Amino acid sequence: MKPNPINGDWVLDGFLLNNHNAKIVNSMHTFAIYTAMENRICKLFDIQYPIIQGGMIWCSGWRLASAVSNAGGLGLIGSGSMYPDVLREHIQKCKKATDKPFGVNLPLFYPDLEDHLQVIEQEGVKIVFTSAGNPALTTGRLKAAGVKVVQVISNTKFAKKAQEAGVDAIVAEGFEAGGHNGREETTTLCLIELIQKAVQVPVIAAGGIATGKSMFAAFALGAEGVQIGSRFAISEESSAHIDFKKAVVAAQEGDTRLSLKKLMPVRLLNNAFAAKVLEAEARGAEKTELEELLGRARAKKGIFEGDLQEGELEIGQVSALFSAIQPAATIINEIVTDYRRAVDEFKSF
Repeated sequence: MKPNPINGDWVLDGFLLNNHNAKIVNSMHTFAIYTAMENRICKLFDIQYPIIQGGMIWCSGWRLASAVSNAGGLGLIGSGSMYPDVLREHIQKCKKATDKPFGVNLPLFYPDLEDHLQVIEQEGVKIVFTSAGNPALTTGRLKAAGVKVVQVISNTKFAKKAQEAGVDAIVAEGFEAGGHNGREETTTLCLIELIQKAVQVPVIAAGGIATGKSMFAAFALGAEGVQIGSRFAISEESSAHIDFKKAVVAAQEGDTRLSLKKLMPVRLLNNAFAAKVLEAEARGAEKTELEELLGRARAKKGIFEGDLQEGELEIGQVSALFSAIQPAATIINEIVTDYRRAVDEFKSF
């Protein structure tokens, strides 16, 4: 901790602390209140705010990624629903739409993984978030190409393995999150602190985060950034179908459920398809039956094409908080304002 030469406030791990907060830190020894958005995550990605937009299938195209980056966060293109040539097109369009850093989310189970890696290398992408697989298979290659690599994990075991593989940061995603999830069902509130204690690289919190208050809570637990999916999934720039966005806005508490645990756990919004999955799981359906029920392109049908009954509607629990479809820049500004208000409220506590 050292004094800020500009105003005399104290700086701890890149965050500003005023005298009142410094006293809290000194008395509690283990707790710091971060009052400025400049830390290892901001420096790693050269971004204004440590807010990352999740690279979601059927939502996160070049329009959303560039809008988030232009607003001061880090936009990610979701390659999991793209063929290699489509990914290349989105990268090239994103380059034209922003001069700010952006990245690509790369699911490691993707069948065309090698082709995607080649596109990323050829297009000079410098930030890649990997998920759903072993980062040791790709991290060395990506870093050799000058890429900053981040792995999404759901437990301490995989966090340690990701750090050993050489990643630059880790996304700790709790099971409140929408889309595919970990099997442990560890909540974000528990997971952040567990991961922060287990690794030395910066931790980005994800799952159930959509406001400045939840970002503030994540920082208090040791995170240095947040990855937000669901709120950006229904932004104006998201490529999701408008009917999907409206359904998410209408969602209430308890309207999502973690399903398909025998395959790859996924959090879904309640609809006719989700009810069929629930019934099958309740009677002990085996993996093969669930695979047949899931079929192909369910997520595309629901999220991208807007089939609200038979489609797979992937969204997080935090959707119960949403009341409007907004531009990405508005979302960023509201989160930052809400975060700073939360800091001020704590300072007066």
